[in-house]
Amino acid sequence: MKIVFAGPSLYGVDFDPGDVTIRGPVEMGDLERAVAAGAISVGIIDGHYQQTGAVWHKEILHAIASGTAVYGAASMGALRAAECEDFGMIPIGDIAARYCTGALFDDADVALTNGPAELGFPPLTEALVDVVATAIHLRSKRLVTAADAERIVTAARTIFFADRTIEAIFEHLAPELLSLYRTHRVSLKTTDALALIETLKALPAGANRAPPRDWRFINSPFWTERDTPRSSAVTPQ
Repeated sequence: MKIVFAGPSLYGVDFDPGDVTIRGPVEMGDLERAVAAGAISVGIIDGHYQQTGAVWHKEILHAIASGTAVYGAASMGALRAAECEDFGMIPIGDIAARYCTGALFDDADVALTNGPAELGFPPLTEALVDVVATAIHLRSKRLVTAADAERIVTAARTIFFADRTIEAIFEHLAPELLSLYRTHRVSLKTTDALALIETLKALPAGANRAPPRDWRFINSPFWTERDTPRSSAVTPQ
């Protein structure tokens, strides 16, 4: 079984999941339950972290130690991949690679808010990495000047991630810049999310990874005293 946890990074995108099961954004406990249900590879793209506990690093280590391949990209997955790469989590895509090298380091660069599951987890705000990617794209096409591209990025950086709507970014900028942004918008998060799905689709069915040999999973008190995970499969969010 191959599972990917995703939400706003794939909102409105038409793609073929193949043999990959798509769940909602990951929350604390979801990865552990996926491993208990028999997942052989798991991809983390989006995750919730304010209204609920975020996916726990210990869950990731447990999954890897159990032989489950864990991949991360685009958003929460990119953050966790950078934090757990040395233990065997596999980063996918440009965003994760930049967090791994330190070129990106702020969680707010990928953070956004999203709507409910009933609506497909639509993004309600704009991630800074996508603002930067779009500004670079507009400049490369010579649709804006270097100064205007910088104004767009600067405006986005000054706004708290939960308030960073496209309208808020362009509130004090020229209206034509907003039109160009909407027409030529680039989502680096979506690009990386699709790359992760393609990576999992290419994996042989039933191919578990060997547990790591250079470290071992420790059953710390916080882990052993947690609530016992449900034995049933993860319920779509």
